[in-house]
Amino acid sequence: MTKVFLYFIFKYFCNYSIYDLELFMMMNVSELASYIDHTILKPNSSYKDVEKLCQEAIQFNFASVCILPHYVSYASNILGNTKVKTCSVVGFPLGANLISTKLEETESLIENGCEEIDMVISVASVINEDYNYVQEEIEAITELTHCNDGLVKVIVETCLLNDFQKIKMCEIVSKAGADFIKTSTGFSTSGAEINDILLFKKHLSPNIKIKASGGIKNLEQALNFINVGANRLGTSSGKSIIDELKNL
Repeated sequence: MTKVFLYFIFKYFCNYSIYDLELFMMMNVSELASYIDHTILKPNSSYKDVEKLCQEAIQFNFASVCILPHYVSYASNILGNTKVKTCSVVGFPLGANLISTKLEETESLIENGCEEIDMVISVASVINEDYNYVQEEIEAITELTHCNDGLVKVIVETCLLNDFQKIKMCEIVSKAGADFIKTSTGFSTSGAEINDILLFKKHLSPNIKIKASGGIKNLEQALNFINVGANRLGTSSGKSIIDELKNL
């Protein structure tokens, strides 16, 4: 009770909303960890960085590690028979690859032990209103991944889309049968926003989950995104977010 009382004093009276307190009271370390895709996608990441990421993910039982394709086999071997999934990216970060290229990437990742695919859509096709193309690429990658018992998260890069385009993507992702819609690569002009999660919740089919990603650095942000409906959080700050919760 002491931690909760202190959280109330230092957070609520520092302009944090009351739902943060309520969610905090229900959220323990293992529950919060289950939302996190522990991520390192920096182009200069090393084997040492990936090993550290994997060991932290095992320690806290994060949902997955999300890494560059180059490291999928290495990470998969480290994670072994743990519950932590190996996740990687397709068409990253611009989404401008051809469908055939994205399928080759996906197949190669799966062969190397990848269990969750975070694919970037053809943003240019959305801008050009070629929605059939976008649905086709999502369906193709989803079919291949589901045939291998994997999950697909569709990165729509919300910072580059207007609300009408975001709603269209909710409709397309729902029709295409992917598992998640994901806000951002973290490599564009901005990352996840609360308003986008609320928009997704309103327009997605109920069976489609939401991954918030990009700019999630602390416990307050993590709780806020979970509270409004995010089912996964893509972040390179997973350990520090968990440590923040543990130290309250």
